[in-house]
Amino acid sequence: MDEDVAVVIEDGEDIRELLAQVLTQGGFVVHTAADGATGVELVRKHDPIVVTIDVNMPGIDGFETARQVRALSTAYIVMITARGDEIDTLVGLQTGADDYIVKPFRPRELRARIEAMMRRPRVLASTHPSPPHPSTASHAVVPVEAPARSAASVDGGAASWSEPDGELEVLEHRGLRLEPGARVVELEGEEVELTRSEFDILRMLLTSGRRVVSKMQLAGMLRGERGEPDHYLSEHDARAIEVHVANLRRKLGESPSEPRWIETVRGVGYRRTA
Repeated sequence: MDEDVAVVIEDGEDIRELLAQVLTQGGFVVHTAADGATGVELVRKHDPIVVTIDVNMPGIDGFETARQVRALSTAYIVMITARGDEIDTLVGLQTGADDYIVKPFRPRELRARIEAMMRRPRVLASTHPSPPHPSTASHAVVPVEAPARSAASVDGGAASWSEPDGELEVLEHRGLRLEPGARVVELEGEEVELTRSEFDILRMLLTSGRRVVSKMQLAGMLRGERGEPDHYLSEHDARAIEVHVANLRRKLGESPSEPRWIETVRGVGYRRTA
């Protein structure tokens, strides 16, 4: 049985060794690099399932490194940095990163995030070759104006989420088409390139009908949680969700002030338009 491989790209020796130790304890075969160019070559050579990338590195910075890794790999990418500015989070997630952790971080938190990512499909929406599109003869098309078949609700602050009954049913709403099985999104017949997180957020919003989906629910879903989330919504989680939704809207060509697909419910989260 093949072993899971991870690549750590980090110029700081202490942090690099810590990351390697955490991933090794998690059962990975770990390869490390002190710069972006070497890290990209390790990814090309070993085809890892997880890649951690430091943002602030000499030569090729973490953002460019992530772009190059994403161009040749479907690995789960975690950006790691000492900077917590919103613009860094935005750029990091736009490169195709799956998550973003600010130093100093707890090893337990990193392990939890990676375990959650690995419960999600290792296929990016529309960025890498996908399985053939399922035909409408084999998968029902569900107009999402109809009542949603998923369970997502907010009631007095308690939030819960369960997977839709029809996991492979095609969803359509106002010219937007989402195929869960192929992880493909099309807008007016044109394919839209989304990251894993953007795809999963859009799917959750479309299958939730007009129910409000909180930021905590979205963060919990991205971590692979089921039922009521048992964690609080950290500032990092809230910012990451906001950036994912902003990127999603930008790619769909939607204005937050005149939403076509995603409405913001201030102080709570988001919901699908009517």
